[in-house]
Amino acid sequence: MAQRRAARQAGRCDWAGTDPTYVEYHDTEWGVPLHDEGALFEFLVLEGAQAGLSWITILRRRESYRKAFASFDARKVARFDRRKIDRLLQDEGIIRNRQKVESAVTNARAFLAVQKEFGSFATWIWSFVDGVPIQNHFRSMADIPAKTALSEKISKELVRRGFKFVGPTIVYAHMQATGMVNDHIIGCFRHQEVAALAPKRRGTVRRPSPARSRTSRSDPR
Repeated sequence: MAQRRAARQAGRCDWAGTDPTYVEYHDTEWGVPLHDEGALFEFLVLEGAQAGLSWITILRRRESYRKAFASFDARKVARFDRRKIDRLLQDEGIIRNRQKVESAVTNARAFLAVQKEFGSFATWIWSFVDGVPIQNHFRSMADIPAKTALSEKISKELVRRGFKFVGPTIVYAHMQATGMVNDHIIGCFRHQEVAALAPKRRGTVRRPSPARSRTSRSDPR
């Protein structure tokens, strides 16, 4: 415990600042590789809601979003109808933007379609990095890009599959949040900790083939 406390005092990414919510998120979640279907869908909803806003604005409303969007169960969200959406637009706990709320429902349906085709959303999305997080070694926040060629590629594929609010910048933020890329600066105590969570890259991993023979989709939770 003392060793970890000393590591934290040594430095962390500048964006974490001193806000307890930001610090906790940075120290325990950001960059940790996620394969859980519910968590991956959660960040699709939250990153889409963030568009044009600060991330802290969304983090402070995270529990409200969890309640509003059925604990981020994609199957349930996919069934939201017009009346449900209209009720959500009265919920002061979330960003009451119709396009963003409707996109969450649209994305839930597209998310389920990916699950049906590939067995899980995680299998599909992680195939873009061959199942292993990209390890960057940036020295400062100024070095970290807002988007990359890969996020642009994933964005185009998501749009082709019917997802909304998935531009390359939002996609890159999703990649950072879900650990597809480790963008903790090298002076941050979490850089090495997060890097240690990644599996070793072994040979070439092929993109998954559609699971057309499957008769049931994986549980998004």
